[in-house]
Amino acid sequence: MQEENTNEDAGAGKFSPAFAPATQQPVITIEGRPVDSEEDETDALAPLPERLMIELTAHRTLALQNAVANNPRVAMTALLHKLVADTFHYASTSAAGLEISLRQIAFPIQPTDLKNSASSHAIAERQNAWKSSIPRDDQQLWDWLVGLDDTLRLALLAHCVSHGVNALHEKADRYGGGAVTAHSVQQRLKNADRLAQAVDLNMVDAGWKPTIDNYLGRVPKRRIQDAVREAMGERAVQLIEHLKKGEMAVEAERLLADSGWLPEPLRLDDFEQADLEVGETAGESEELPEFLSDVEANESGDSDCG
Repeated sequence: MQEENTNEDAGAGKFSPAFAPATQQPVITIEGRPVDSEEDETDALAPLPERLMIELTAHRTLALQNAVANNPRVAMTALLHKLVADTFHYASTSAAGLEISLRQIAFPIQPTDLKNSASSHAIAERQNAWKSSIPRDDQQLWDWLVGLDDTLRLALLAHCVSHGVNALHEKADRYGGGAVTAHSVQQRLKNADRLAQAVDLNMVDAGWKPTIDNYLGRVPKRRIQDAVREAMGERAVQLIEHLKKGEMAVEAERLLADSGWLPEPLRLDDFEQADLEVGETAGESEELPEFLSDVEANESGDSDCG
């Protein structure tokens, strides 16, 4: 009996886990979601929550933007790195950490002489020259750009930026439902004019001159005569105005070949053509080209015989 009492007394001071008093643990929540206050040391280290990653990288992005703004050389390297990849179609940097892109301008409607123009040859030659030197590997490209001197960096930057220049007229959606509107085209051409003035663009120096194929054979006789009038004066117009359209275009091409005359879309501004008109008006008394002088002489002879 005594032994039984001893066993009861020994068990009296113990508590079964099933009857242990519950301990209140504090619950921490972030945006309504509970977060464990203690970690299980045996578990593998979990990645940071995605929202936290976004918030932390937001801080880093802002700080990095500020740092790059204060380091022009690094900024130009980053810009060149992205633009070179876009210009030379290197896909390795398509996910680059710089949200700047270059959309190279395509020419859906091309004049027949475009590819043989002086500008086209110069651009292709420059593109090929750079392409032969530029590394294709992403990291090697960065290191190569860092090593360039400022003169070469600026030259490469200008080459890449030039591929995004858009001075094209484009037919707008007449109902205003498309991406291209009359206003956007007008603004594009206005900005192109500003850029042309900044680089002092001269389409005559660029090699353009009016021909039957690129202008004179594709406009009415009135425009042909206006072009000749602006470039050579009224006397020259009188000698070709009786001709049929095809013949007039042929003679006008010969007249305008070295005149420096440009149609409106190719002029830098109104003053460029005004200078031409003033000069030509003052020189109307000068001799006409030989082929027109012969025509005039023949007409005068016919009149005398009559």
